[in-house]
Amino acid sequence: MYEKVNPQHPDKIADRIAGAIVDLAYAKEKDPRVAVEVLLGHEVCHIMAETSVHFDISEIANIVKRLAPKLTVDYLEVKQDPILAENQRGRIRCGDNGIFKGVPVTGEQERLTAIAKQFYFAFEKDGKYLLDLSAEQAGGDRLIICQSNADTENLRKMFPAAVINPLGDWTGGSDVDCGAINRKLGSDMGDSVTGGGLHGKDLSKADVSVNIYAFLEAQALGRPVEISCAIGDDTVDGKPYADIVEIARKYIHDLGGFEKFAEWGLIR
Repeated sequence: MYEKVNPQHPDKIADRIAGAIVDLAYAKEKDPRVAVEVLLGHEVCHIMAETSVHFDISEIANIVKRLAPKLTVDYLEVKQDPILAENQRGRIRCGDNGIFKGVPVTGEQERLTAIAKQFYFAFEKDGKYLLDLSAEQAGGDRLIICQSNADTENLRKMFPAAVINPLGDWTGGSDVDCGAINRKLGSDMGDSVTGGGLHGKDLSKADVSVNIYAFLEAQALGRPVEISCAIGDDTVDGKPYADIVEIARKYIHDLGGFEKFAEWGLIR
């Protein structure tokens, strides 16, 4: 079984706003230290940033206006804790404790992600999807499509055997549902396991770099990969931590940045 949400889901909007802020931090500094929290819904977007880089409120407002134009901005910015900042002074060391497990992507996850993208590119509205191939034992797989602002009959033409909008046509978005950063990690990571969220953090954070590294290793090896690390580690999984950060940096760069990463997560 696997559940996927698309980039217009309120939780993914929160992830994308946080990712765009991290992109902005990297536009200002080569190696910023930033951690962003986002909670949005019902006309307000609350943002808190612990950061080495100053953001003008207009820069934050422009990001929110682009991704969630109906929302007003409540923004708080604070400096990173000096002890945590000292951990990274002069070199890149592991920025947090954590246990991470990368797991190869399954055919079921690939199939549902392709379906989610098909609906997203057709409607560009909030959507949530579930696929259970184990239901084939009972006579057929189970696909549930919950797609807002789209007529159920039009959706049924695309997937006539699916369960579509079980409660009827609906509005979706932040007028209906709140969104919070890092709340859709199952959608983003499949069967992989993390000690912390993927989004809204710079590359020094293990929650970003080690998660990406473990995931890529699992795909390359075709088996689960488990990694643990502690704050201040110079070496993780037998590699200099700085090398793991560079692997993650290239992955994010190739996707087009942290905001693009937040759209679909690791299961793309």
